[in-house]
Amino acid sequence: MADEVINKIPGATATKSALYRPEWSFVPHVGMDDMRREDWDILEAQRPVYLAENQADAVLRLFRTMEQETTYGYQVNNYQHSLQSATRAYLDGREEEDIVVCLLHDIGFTVCPSRHGAFAAELMGAYVSDRNRWMLQRHQVFGDHHVKEYPKLLDPEARQKWRGHEFFDWGAEFAEKYDQGAVDPKFETAPVELFVPMVRRIFQRSPRPLPIE
Repeated sequence: MADEVINKIPGATATKSALYRPEWSFVPHVGMDDMRREDWDILEAQRPVYLAENQADAVLRLFRTMEQETTYGYQVNNYQHSLQSATRAYLDGREEEDIVVCLLHDIGFTVCPSRHGAFAAELMGAYVSDRNRWMLQRHQVFGDHHVKEYPKLLDPEARQKWRGHEFFDWGAEFAEKYDQGAVDPKFETAPVELFVPMVRRIFQRSPRPLPIE
């Protein structure tokens, strides 16, 4: 049925992708319902290598797509904001994980605006500490604390629900220094190349299992 529908679409084409390594094998079957143990053995042997050598690059490609973005009013675009955030963390002598989190905290700002904090937490959560995963999930709310005269209904003190939590202070510090404090067009940022090896090292960590929330 699917083939019949596709064949009625003008310009539709069928494509078989190239293997990452020429010595690798395609699985013989197509749909998961039809796949057998030998199919899964092939995938399980090739997937760890593929991800180890490609995941960080895929993240960096996604990050770089923001470079030429315009803005809807901010004096720096999200790419410059993210570089500024990471540069400030680097100059403050923060550990490498924090620097990468600063670089990527808004990677979903345009594609997933209302949930970009959760987007970043899902992207990095398996590779970073609970402290940073917790902060990423909530950094939008902590940012609201710095909004004084927003025209729509918004609670600048919404972050107080987490007052007393072990990661509250990091959430507050991040929002002040590395989020709302990183939109200055006069601030000179480091080139992205400084952070590329850091991103690679973070995503070379063994991912830890996380609950689906």
